[in-house]
Amino acid sequence: MQNFEEFDWLTGSEDEHLAMAWQADPAQLRDLARRYDWSMYPEAVMGWVMAQACIDLGSALTAFFNGDPERFNYIPKRQVTKEYQPVAVLLDNIVRRVNSGFYLVDPGRDVASRKTLAKWLTYQEADRLEGRQGRYVLDEKILSTLLDDTLRLDRVTETASYNSDPSLWRDLLSPVMDLGVPRRFLRFKSGDR
Repeated sequence: MQNFEEFDWLTGSEDEHLAMAWQADPAQLRDLARRYDWSMYPEAVMGWVMAQACIDLGSALTAFFNGDPERFNYIPKRQVTKEYQPVAVLLDNIVRRVNSGFYLVDPGRDVASRKTLAKWLTYQEADRLEGRQGRYVLDEKILSTLLDDTLRLDRVTETASYNSDPSLWRDLLSPVMDLGVPRRFLRFKSGDR
């Protein structure tokens, strides 16, 4: 089997592309999601890659915008021609996974183009105000974790919390004292359910 880094994606067949994706490690899959050429075999290759749990939200959104979703956004599903239906369905699936929270945020991996995402969300808001909706509606609440960078913690504050009153007994008994969930983590839990 050929090495992932040395594989020629331009000349490979659909089966070879899938074989490369299957042998890839999580980092390579995330990279593939971000850079795969959608003019090749997106239904098979990207369909499989985007279903993997290692794909983060930034990579998923980058892949979504690489698929040119704007070309299908305002066309009713039944009017998409047969040759483009698989790509449109793949984009549907990516949006469903984004909106369900399937893709988790990796603070070190942002969406490739925040401008593109901001423009998409601006059009989405304009549609909402005009009483219409495109085919691909991204959930702003899910995206806010990535866009607002709310997962980054202040290391100084966190270190101070961990080091308050250090002792061997506290470390040994902390699971019992905190009932399995340390209070310092409970402050991040939102009040709405």
